[in-house]
Amino acid sequence: MKLIITLFVLSISLISCNEGKKSLQGETPFQRELNAEYKDATTSPLTGEDIKDFEGLDFFKYDSTYVVEALFTKTPNEKSFKMKTTTDRRPEYVKYGVLEFFLKDEIFHLNVYQNQDLMKEDGYKDYLFLPFSDETNGIESYGGGRYLDLRIPKTDKIIIDFNSAYNPYCAYNHKYSCPIVPRENYLKTRIEAGVKAFKKH
Repeated sequence: MKLIITLFVLSISLISCNEGKKSLQGETPFQRELNAEYKDATTSPLTGEDIKDFEGLDFFKYDSTYVVEALFTKTPNEKSFKMKTTTDRRPEYVKYGVLEFFLKDEIFHLNVYQNQDLMKEDGYKDYLFLPFSDETNGIESYGGGRYLDLRIPKTDKIIIDFNSAYNPYCAYNHKYSCPIVPRENYLKTRIEAGVKAFKKH
């Protein structure tokens, strides 16, 4: 009888642990990796107080509608400029190209940028920065817009997966300096994919 009770208690404990882990893991590899990064105090942008109660970010449900193939047009001879941020910091960027794609039977354009300092670091030579804002901002998603990471394509086609859209660190902690989404990268539609707004506990 004691053995049965012990096994029962152990099974309840395992279920409880798994439930806790499930909320942290997320549905997709992107969600699981992001949650793991934010739970780890050495890599998390969260404040110490928020990490204590962190159980996982809120995400829109994965939707393949928001995985689109875009026409990539490089924009050579662009002059570098100082991108505005939430602080006095002004990192140097260059508009690297334009992405044209269909979403919900509409055509949209987004500019994609290259950080001139970051590209000099190992592993970032072909990194592209895609900041955007949309009509979920300030409602379900962070009011300041979201970001996507891309790599320079070898052809004139590139896949944009809005399910991997993430918030600037400023959405979690005011100590960070984050690029402000340029006005021309506003999408007049709802992007119901990616990370939602962070709710502090």
